[in-house]
Parts: sequence; C-alpha cells; structure tokens
Amino acid sequence: MRHFLSLKDFTKNEILEMITLAQKIKIQTKEKKFVPYLEHQTLGMIFEKSSTRTRVSFETGIYQLGGIGLFLSSNDIQLGRGEPMKDTARVISRMVDMVMIRTFEHSKIEEFADYSKVPVINGLTESYHPVQLMTDYLTMIECGITEPIVAYVGDGKNNMTHSWLMLAAKLGFELRIATPKGYECDPEIVKEALEIAKESGAKISFSSDPKIAVKGVNVVTTDTWVSMGQEDEKEIRIKDFNGYIVDEKLISLAQKDTIFLHCLPAYRGLEVSEEIFEKHADEIFLEAENRLHAQKGIMVWLDQHRND
Repeated sequence: MRHFLSLKDFTKNEILEMITLAQKIKIQTKEKKFVPYLEHQTLGMIFEKSSTRTRVSFETGIYQLGGIGLFLSSNDIQLGRGEPMKDTARVISRMVDMVMIRTFEHSKIEEFADYSKVPVINGLTESYHPVQLMTDYLTMIECGITEPIVAYVGDGKNNMTHSWLMLAAKLGFELRIATPKGYECDPEIVKEALEIAKESGAKISFSSDPKIAVKGVNVVTTDTWVSMGQEDEKEIRIKDFNGYIVDEKLISLAQKDTIFLHCLPAYRGLEVSEEIFEKHADEIFLEAENRLHAQKGIMVWLDQHRND
C-alpha cells in the first residue's frame, strides 16, 4: 500500500502516471462524464489547519469519483482532545477507504500513515505541500511549459519551497530559489533534493538575489511571506522580505511568455503586486481549479496501488 506524503517517495514515472490520470479525469469531468473510479468509497478528511482550496477540492473530487468525503475538524474529533495520533489512525482507517490530513508537523502525518490500514494523503504539513506541486506541474503542462525553468522567490523555510525542491529533483528540471538571508530552505531537505538531482539531472541553485533567479526563466512562483501560525512575525518579515515582491520590474527579467503561479491566498503589495497578479490571473485560477483534478488523479492512482 502506498501513501502520498511527499514527492520524494515516488519515482519520476509514478509522478507522471498520476499527472496523466489527472489529465484523463479532467477531460472526462469537462465532458460531464463522471466515471465512478472510487464508487462507494469514503475519504476521511482531517483538518488541524483551516482551508479553502483543500477542503473544496477533496470533497468535490471524491464525490465526482463516486465516493463521499467526511470533514473531520480536529475540534470535532478526539484528536483535538489529546487522543494519540496513532490511535486516531487505527480507528479511522478501519472505517474509511482513504484519509487526507492537513496538519502541522510532518511527523504527525508520518505517524498516522505508520498505523493506517488505508492510503494517507498529505493535504499540507509544515514541511511539504505535495498535492499543490502536482497541481502546479499539471498547470505548467496546460500552459505549454514542457521544459520548465522555474524561479521561486520568497520564503525558503516553507512547505512550498521544499516541495518545489522535490518536484524539480524528481523530474529533472531547473529550479532557482531566491530567499533573504536567514530564510533559507531546510538544509536536510536541500541535501535530499541535491542527492536525487544527481540522478535526474535537475539543476538546482540558490541565491539571495531575486533578479539572478528570475532572469531567463519561463515560470515564476512565490508564496505568502507570513504563513499560518507566523502572524506575530508579520512586521519583521515584511521588513526582511523588502525587495522580494514579484512585480513588473522583476518579472520583466524572465522570458517574454513566462507564467506566474501562486498557491493562494495571495497578499497583493507584499509577495506579488496587484498588477502582476491580475495580469496572470488566468494562470493562477487555472492552478486553483487544478487542485481538484490533480488530487483526483492522486486518489485514483493510490487506489490502484493498494496492494503494492
């Protein structure tokens, strides 16, 4: 049985298989052909962190696949009252067919998966956000980006940066990360990614200068500078990230037809200017929609590999 906790757990071919499934299911969805790949199956959705896109996309996705989703807030189940994660896993996985968790420490979802009898999907942890990166890759393909050269500008100490590292390392494309000093990526995750990159041929580089990172790329991406739980650091972070806004001046250094991606929510005037956000709104909201389709591909793939 396979879990979907981080992209580092999959081969390039497996990642591409999921993307191909997502593309196929998306076409069927657009044609109103809802194939019941997961007929009568139940997805348990555990939320320790609030969400818009994660909840709507998973709940809609499992419904369109012929199943049903159960929203399980940590405030409503015993996990929020101190029940051990491993006990919650042993209970819930005996009642549902698959589990998605959106939580804090990555160790929590690893523990849940260790004790689960069904596939577990990472809806977000503080270390990784792999469903979002599957979404971003699907979006790049749909936007005609076949050979990505990606610049990530912003906070390196977050789940998006770490997940970009793993996607680039696994698929073998070029990734340039620009972060302020003191906000560099987790060194252990960087080490893992660079080891994987030796085999895939991925070119991964780091800089503190956004201009160096963005020059000549065909994909620019960023994330909020103040993630959930960091609100008390907002003022100092805004000061530390001065010069890292993706605006017209910065993005003009990229290729003419570069695309801009943002996992949302976006804070105009901070990590991205209003002008650039609206100019690339079609790409950003295609990316948001693709959470639905990419995750359906992941769920169907995991179901097909239950006996692995």
